[in-house]
This record gives sequence, structure tokens and C-alpha cells, in this order.
Amino acid sequence: MRLLLIVLSLLAAGAAHAGQPVLATGTADGDSPAWTIAAAAPDGWTSDCCTYARAIGVNAVVYRGEWTGEPQRVMVLNVWPAKLATLEDELKADRTRYLQLDPAGRAGQIPSIPASMHCAANVYEGSDHIDDIVVFCDPGRAGGVRLSWSMTLAADDAQRRPLLAALMRVVQSTTYRPGITPLPSAPAR
Repeated sequence: MRLLLIVLSLLAAGAAHAGQPVLATGTADGDSPAWTIAAAAPDGWTSDCCTYARAIGVNAVVYRGEWTGEPQRVMVLNVWPAKLATLEDELKADRTRYLQLDPAGRAGQIPSIPASMHCAANVYEGSDHIDDIVVFCDPGRAGGVRLSWSMTLAADDAQRRPLLAALMRVVQSTTYRPGITPLPSAPAR
């Protein structure tokens, strides 16, 4: 799978500098305590947890340029209470759902991604020529949550390598903290 090979080569390249912080928080939910997820957005990208992200039902989005509402080339953070026993179970359930929706699509996996927590990815090549990478991370049993960073790209996107490299840097910079860290004030637009 071409997408899988590209992502693996980007992981080998290592992390680089980053721009503004990405910060998302969640309140306690059942057995899951309150949490804060922090990461570093790439230089020139905008991080949003509270306007566009909430409007589309996710915890944070990171995008370059103006917000269009289109899913391609947008990094998306989702955080949810852990329900399945392991991170591998989350990956398997996601692959099953994907292949049920697109039986002609192809799914691969990156079993381990260097980060501050255990992370692994599903890599999808859609029959519609739209590809997705979904990186699942587990901050540990005490956190009670799992999270994913994802990005959708056209199969022939000319910026594929730098976009995937940027996503991997965000994943590698992601940290989990128990409790809620106050969000910084949004800059005036």
C-alpha cells in the first residue's frame, strides 16, 4: 500500500518544530476522569477546539488557510471514554466498520508510532480515491479515554507527503493530562 509506505517513511524522519498549541479538554464521563489533550500544531496551521470543532462534533481540528468545512487536509482529534479492552480492539473495530462501508477499499495498519503514549494507525485507501489515516492512542488505563488523530486526503493529492508528515508531528507531540487545563483565550478574528 503506497499510503502505508509513505507514512512509515515519514515516521523514520522524526519530529520537527511546531507552531501554536492544540488544546482540548473534556469533563468526567462515567468512569473516565476529566482530561486535557495538548499537542503542537504545525507552523502556519490553525488550531480550533471551540468553534468549528464543536460544530462538527469533534474535540479539535487543525487546518491550514481558511476553514472550509471540507474534510480533506484537516487534522481531526476525537476523544472518547475507553469501552473496548485494548487499543488493538479499537483498531480492529474501526477497520471492520470501514470495510463494511467500503468493501472495495483497502486497509493497512502501522502497529506502533513513537509518541508519548501507545499509538498505532489504520491506513485506508478508499475505492472512491479518498484515503484516510487514523492514528489511535491510549494514554493508559488511569486516563479512561482513548483518542484518535485523523486526516483525509485525495489519493492523488500532490501535498500528500508534507501533509502526512505534519500529521505525524502532531501525533508525536500529543500529551494527555488528567484534569482540565484552562483553554487560552481565542485571538480576535
